[in-house]
Amino acid sequence: MNYKLLNFKVHGDERGSLVSLESNKNIPFDIKRIYYMYDTSPEWVRGKHAHKKLEQVLIAIDGACTIVLDDGKTRQEILLNRPDAGLYVPVYMWREMKNFSYGCKLMVLASDLYDEKDYIRSYDEFLKEVANA
Repeated sequence: MNYKLLNFKVHGDERGSLVSLESNKNIPFDIKRIYYMYDTSPEWVRGKHAHKKLEQVLIAIDGACTIVLDDGKTRQEILLNRPDAGLYVPVYMWREMKNFSYGCKLMVLASDLYDEKDYIRSYDEFLKEVANA
């Protein structure tokens, strides 16, 4: 699987910590959109889709959640629980977000603006597209 765990440099002292995120430096694409999820109950599963063109980096800036990644052949679970670590998710990667801790805040950096046509929302359709790629 070609996802990547990114470790961000932490700048800090007795006043606290700071992480800087920069396009094409520690984020491997131009950042065109940022959004975040919060107040997600642990029993809910979010995501359940893949993208044809969009790349993303997911960061649990507070709390923890599990990211399930599936490239059509292999399925893997990754725990996000540090604000100085991000998960790079490339194109044609099915993703699900689950097991949100109470108070979890999951931030997503995206390589493009929202485009409904870029989404693959059916797992069966995803498997067909990956097989033909």
